[in-house]
Amino acid sequence: MENLSSLNPQQRLAAETINGPVLILAGAGTGKTRVITYRIAHLIARGVAPENILAVTFTNKAAREMQERVNKLLPGRNPRSEGRGRKDGQDHRPTICTFHSLCVRILRSHIERLGYKRNFVIYDESEQLGAVKKILSGISTRGEKADPAAILSLLSKFKNGGENTTTFADPSVRALAQHIRTRYESALRACNAVDFDDLILLALRLFNEFPDVLEACRAKYRYVMADEYQDTNGSQFALIHALTLQSRNLCVVGDDDQSIYGWRGAEIANLLDLEKHYPEVKIVKLEQNYRSTNTILTAANALIKNNARRRAKQLWSDKGQGAKIQLRACDNEDEEAAGIVGQIEVLRIAHCVLWREYVILFRTNIQSRPIETALRKAGVRYHIIGGQSFFDRREIRDFLA
Repeated sequence: MENLSSLNPQQRLAAETINGPVLILAGAGTGKTRVITYRIAHLIARGVAPENILAVTFTNKAAREMQERVNKLLPGRNPRSEGRGRKDGQDHRPTICTFHSLCVRILRSHIERLGYKRNFVIYDESEQLGAVKKILSGISTRGEKADPAAILSLLSKFKNGGENTTTFADPSVRALAQHIRTRYESALRACNAVDFDDLILLALRLFNEFPDVLEACRAKYRYVMADEYQDTNGSQFALIHALTLQSRNLCVVGDDDQSIYGWRGAEIANLLDLEKHYPEVKIVKLEQNYRSTNTILTAANALIKNNARRRAKQLWSDKGQGAKIQLRACDNEDEEAAGIVGQIEVLRIAHCVLWREYVILFRTNIQSRPIETALRKAGVRYHIIGGQSFFDRREIRDFLA
């Protein structure tokens, strides 16, 4: 069914450890998705029913990729026909989804206990903004015009336990958000609606108020895996903890060195302090990197080791030392852009390095303008990924026309 011999020793140890709590400390580029999928296949090979396996991640894209990889490791299982024609009417596949998709499944079955109808709707951002605007229109703000988007952002942070992340918000906006919080929730409920943030909170409320619902979910999801665990917030941790408190069959995969979402409520303590909740946890470190050379990894290790709180790990690679890292300081953005394009053209002419083999990374979209200008001036073809070209913006096109 699955062949663990293709994994390195630490990956194999992580995949084979199927009972009890496990922390897979996976550094960047160490093959964590591969380990998760092989672990799921190994669980099934050891006799665990697929429908008793749950893997949660943060994005639909990651969930789809994981599902596709699992399907390839389980030959003979048609993902489209699984669950059809069964007398029990159940879907006999592992549940691989996002935290919010999991909660939608739970709520569709049990939300009537909380006074909602099963056909509840999930408001998107435009519908949420509409609800906030309607509430604000009925409140006197002494001539001041509140920004509905800012209010909605704070409401989301309140729900996700991110009260501390709103410290730097405008005090008047923060006070207004707190003032309309109850009205906003009542407005949604009156329409038999929930928003994205409600999904996990309502599932937790079901668990707290109706123990039989929690027991049913525990019986179904006997083996739980959580990806990108360093980015979980308080409510996501509570959800995972509730499901695995009795079985203890929890496997979390994460890397404290890659935790960057504290500003939106992520709590790195969920990973750093896992032993407080699961004292018997087994820690497996994945340190072999498959993406980079040792020159890059040595530099990264030297930087990240200065973090105040982290679990020690030392990434390494079998790709050799590689080229040295070059650092160039420029007087201004135009000189920087010209230098980048000049280097690309020198290597293209001298060493036949094709344009498609280059990528230029920048932090904010506004930084693309001088780089695009330099590329156009040199006649270098390019395309922007994940954003809009400066020269494709409507105001620029109108000006050029």
